[in-house]
Amino acid sequence: MKRFTTLAAAFLLLFSSARADEGMWLLHMLQRINEAGMQEAGLRLSAQDIYDINNASLKDAIVRLNGGSCTAEVISSQGLVLTNHHCAYGAIQSFSAPEHDYLTDGFWAKAKDQEMHIEDFFVSFLVRIDDVTERVLSKVNDDMPEGERGAAVAAELDAIQKEYMEANPAYSYDMKTMYYGNEFYVFTYQDYSDVRLVAAPPESVGKYGGDTDNWMWPRHTGDFSMVRIYADADNNPADYSEDNVPFTPKRHLKISMAGVDQGDYTMIMGYPGSTDRFLSSWGVEQAINLYNPSVVECRDLKLKTMKSHMDEDKAVRIKYAAKYAQTANYWKYYIGQTKGLKRLEVQAQKQKLEALFNRWVNEDEGRKAEYGEALDLIADYYAETDATVKADVYALEAGLIGSDIALFGLRVGRAGTGMFDADPEKVAAAKAGLQGLADDHFKDYDMDTDRELFVKMLTKYRDDIDPAYWPTQFTVVQNKYKGDFEAYANKIYSKSPLRSAEAFAAFLENPKQKTFEKDLAIAMSMSLLQRYFQGTSPEVQAKFDRGYRLFVRGLRELMPNKAWYPDANSTMRLTYGPVGDYKPADAVHYDFVTTANGILEKKDNSNPEFIVPERLEQLIKARDFGPYADENGELVVCFIHGTDITGGNSGSPVMNADGDLIGLAFDGNWEAMSGDIAFEHQLQRTISVDIRYVMWILDKYAGCTNLIEEMDFVYASDEPADVLAEPQLSEPTDGK
Repeated sequence: MKRFTTLAAAFLLLFSSARADEGMWLLHMLQRINEAGMQEAGLRLSAQDIYDINNASLKDAIVRLNGGSCTAEVISSQGLVLTNHHCAYGAIQSFSAPEHDYLTDGFWAKAKDQEMHIEDFFVSFLVRIDDVTERVLSKVNDDMPEGERGAAVAAELDAIQKEYMEANPAYSYDMKTMYYGNEFYVFTYQDYSDVRLVAAPPESVGKYGGDTDNWMWPRHTGDFSMVRIYADADNNPADYSEDNVPFTPKRHLKISMAGVDQGDYTMIMGYPGSTDRFLSSWGVEQAINLYNPSVVECRDLKLKTMKSHMDEDKAVRIKYAAKYAQTANYWKYYIGQTKGLKRLEVQAQKQKLEALFNRWVNEDEGRKAEYGEALDLIADYYAETDATVKADVYALEAGLIGSDIALFGLRVGRAGTGMFDADPEKVAAAKAGLQGLADDHFKDYDMDTDRELFVKMLTKYRDDIDPAYWPTQFTVVQNKYKGDFEAYANKIYSKSPLRSAEAFAAFLENPKQKTFEKDLAIAMSMSLLQRYFQGTSPEVQAKFDRGYRLFVRGLRELMPNKAWYPDANSTMRLTYGPVGDYKPADAVHYDFVTTANGILEKKDNSNPEFIVPERLEQLIKARDFGPYADENGELVVCFIHGTDITGGNSGSPVMNADGDLIGLAFDGNWEAMSGDIAFEHQLQRTISVDIRYVMWILDKYAGCTNLIEEMDFVYASDEPADVLAEPQLSEPTDGK
């Protein structure tokens, strides 16, 4: 036992060395777990200043976008919201056309009546977090079969959600599982759907560096945009109306003009989407060898196909801009993650932890009975899914989301049966729903592009995957079309009612059930869906669920003094850490800031990723930085700091020790791309745009003094911000 205790302490020390930087912390746990450590690191606030359900706190200035795709923050008393350019990219693209290309030229509302309502866009404010673990776990036990256990948990969570909704139907509720089914929480939100586009820089600022610089440092990207929340006359959520007024927040963030220095305290609040920090060594191996390469291969072909059409036609470039960016982002991510997992020998690290866990379990008969099967179940799960994981990836990446018509066919196939109901009201509702799906699908659709995607992606699927894992419709292609997806596509894109907006509208006018049931696009889509859901049997999935639940529960018992945080799952978290440079490789050193000088150093107007607009170049060369320059007269563009973020944190506020806004998080760094699985405290950095660069673009480049004047600024010589004070309308300031 003494030998084990020494080993456990050593392993805990290994984890503890990163504690100042690592961690995505739940807000309601800060006072108990993190407050002292955060204050020791430099924080000048209390945990209650950050999360308070009875009084205004920092959480009330942070919003979730569209259910968790990104994060944003309220930065004025008039509901002005700041987020990343790439988070509003789809909205910017939806308003763009060849005659008013806001992606290329930018969009700036110089008055509120110029702000444009964004369809299907909403923000959510976190109201409170409630722990319902004890209630849920009272309905289950470890002797239950996994299927029975899962059903009992789902039923209890459903009952809890109904109780909350009945108590206050004005709110929305997310029921969240933490630590692989060991804890359960209710997150209460208030949603606002009247959101309007206010400001967006041109792509040459907001996406400067493009795919080349994505996930890379040094960075010179002004990745920001602004929207505004509108409410009814009583400040309550309301559907879009010209009568709505700017929302008055409980809290808004003040803009710090102090900048950052090496070692400065920073913290981020936001909605990280997904991490796998408890992933086993077998899971790491499967990611490296099977899952990640499959995603990369499929997306590589998809990107090349889209790009060829986008380069030929400006209208297609605008329509496919958001799709291309979304596809490219995680194409590069999985390339980097695989390299990082290998370079940092993450699988070996996981194996050491598993060996320690096994030793601990086997030293006690009670622990053997409770946890002895955990790692065997996990190992069995991966052994049984190794054969199918590539096929599962292809069913999604090359199939369901490989071309637009595949996903549209799935949606029509699932919703279209209502067109043939005997009840006229149900028929009308089904048609209205389908028309809505069609409007969304065809607004960013080009038939020639989609046709080539359909053919190339499904041909790759057929060529790369064992026939045992083909969708059933592939047999139709083999037998009736001699294996030629080109011939199959010829029928779809010339005959299917799904091929164009006009054809689909005509079909809705007079739908024929036989046409619907025999449509080749719908048949392929439903076949792809069926194959995708065949991926893992309930019996195999049960091994994963039980194995990880026991493993994670056991780890927390093994190391009771370690402050364990749950994996990210699109719930609000806080992370903190210092501003800091780093050494990514031998003889290489990266400073912690970049300046406007680097924009001109990278300039290449023959490369669309590195175009510098003439006005921006003139301003930089004139060094017309105004009050936004640092103490050396330089304009800082981006900075890096050791905080723990992932997808979903895009747009999160970077705050200083007083809770004032100093930057906007938008990326991680290439050398630590394995961070979603294993945090690397020596290398892991968050890349953020400096808030002073954002203000400079608004003021000097765009001339949006109307926006500058509605924000509250804090200067280095000012007293620390009083985050508990109620929001007040301050005297207008020009930021100078």
